[in-house]
Amino acid sequence: MTPAAASRIAVITGASSGIGAATARQLAAEGYRVVLTARRKDRIEALAEEITAAGGQATAYTLDVTDRTAVDEFATAFKTIGVLVNNAGGALGADPIATGDPAQWRQMYETNVIGTLNITQALLPALTASGDGTIVVLSSTAAHATYEGGGGYVAAKHAEHVLAETLRLEIVGTPVRVIEVAPGMVKTKEFALTRFGGDTEKAAKVYAGVAQPLTADDVAETITWAVTRPSHVNIDLLVVRPRAQASNTKIHREQ
Repeated sequence: MTPAAASRIAVITGASSGIGAATARQLAAEGYRVVLTARRKDRIEALAEEITAAGGQATAYTLDVTDRTAVDEFATAFKTIGVLVNNAGGALGADPIATGDPAQWRQMYETNVIGTLNITQALLPALTASGDGTIVVLSSTAAHATYEGGGGYVAAKHAEHVLAETLRLEIVGTPVRVIEVAPGMVKTKEFALTRFGGDTEKAAKVYAGVAQPLTADDVAETITWAVTRPSHVNIDLLVVRPRAQASNTKIHREQ
């Protein structure tokens, strides 16, 4: 489904790696002009060059979604856009609530929730002006169920889920749909490594024995499928897990 001219711009946050980068590649292949945002300038510029070399259209814009002034300035560049993919976020630490680091909790809330709020508020007028806008919120299965050692991340992702659900209620009747994609176990180069402060051993244990966790491309395909449905079709919530994962706490691990 080729996007209409008024809605062919797709802004992706956290596009420097993982699911964000994979989504940018796939939306570009579907005919969208992708705008790549992230804090790591070198990463998004390299990705923009890659997409352009492959025949797509891509622009890199260095942006921290927790900086509201910067987000508002970024938004002035657009009169209309068709798609916003709220991918920026992440997890920090796996301590129990009794000993969790409040600074990590605050940072996770800022990136996952306030960052999503900032960019969504700033771009909502342009999404509405397109006449056919789509907001994607990339949450997590952590947005729908708890697990031990995940309190801070689970709390942030639950809040992000509520943001998406409430926004959908508030803007019904406008030409903007709100899609939430909630992945389970996804193995990327950085997610677990960032969570455990660069500890490769702890990061590896997350996926130990799991034959086929999801990949960034798996999730990007899911996002792209949801975005490219006909305008009247809204995928309110799509939960995607690897076959080996029945829940956040029930995972089949091969010996």
